[in-house]
Amino acid sequence: MKTRRKSELLLLLAAFIWGNGFVAQSSAMDSIGPWSFTWMRSLLAFLVLIPVAHIHAKRTGKTKLNETERKYLLLGGVATGVILGCGSILQQIGVMYTTVGKASFLTALYCVEVPLFSVFFGKRIGVRTWVSVVLAVSGLYLLCMEGSLKPAGGDVYVLLCSIVFAFHILAIDYFAPRTDAVRMSCLQFLGCSVTTFVGSLFTEPFSIGAAMDAIVPLLYAGCVSMGFGYTLQIAGQEHADPTLASILLCLESVFGALAGFVLLHQAMSLRQVAGCALMFAATVLSSLPEKSDAGSK
Repeated sequence: MKTRRKSELLLLLAAFIWGNGFVAQSSAMDSIGPWSFTWMRSLLAFLVLIPVAHIHAKRTGKTKLNETERKYLLLGGVATGVILGCGSILQQIGVMYTTVGKASFLTALYCVEVPLFSVFFGKRIGVRTWVSVVLAVSGLYLLCMEGSLKPAGGDVYVLLCSIVFAFHILAIDYFAPRTDAVRMSCLQFLGCSVTTFVGSLFTEPFSIGAAMDAIVPLLYAGCVSMGFGYTLQIAGQEHADPTLASILLCLESVFGALAGFVLLHQAMSLRQVAGCALMFAATVLSSLPEKSDAGSK
């Protein structure tokens, strides 16, 4: 019981760290461009996870991988890294033109999109998932639409980012069981950094001075949010119930909205709060197993 409670607290802390990461992402845009910020935070996360991956390998006794595992490590690291890079830059650009609260809740839509996209991989969709879609769409309308059916530009970027993140989760679901998941995550951060670094060469100039001005949010977003947060997720999910773990991690969106309100004074209207509530209900509902699934476990 104590081990399970500890795992749940670790997952709650991970959600809290990730939620506050939206504030770091927003604050950094005062000094540095989105492409530079993304490749630098990803590089920091890669460097932080190198010792974590080494310790995890020794702890699990998988210091050496066989040929098949090495193959999936390379393929998975490259594939998830490129996808993560695309999703991260869409999110970072979106954060520049929308509030932290909106960005956190729109990003959380991947919890609804993942089961929907799973249809293309032969998985069935239950009634609960369709209900969560209706709730999410209703919440999205209340949160983003103001007087017309045209959402703000930043909202579109973050919504696209949630779609990319959904495919990122599906890619991890395919590759992670076939290799060392921690080493693959370490490699994906390197792939994300390389992908966005190449993009930055064509989109924005790099300035060491600007990077130093954004050093605090960079350190938080890279070392704490990406590096430390992911480590907490790994440790927490070892002994936590998968359904409860998903719900706890969904609280990232709540912490993100609260952080935007407290730290950046980004107020939300009653209409937007209602939209957030519906979208959060959708993410929680989509994370719960269908009755048929629960009965088969």
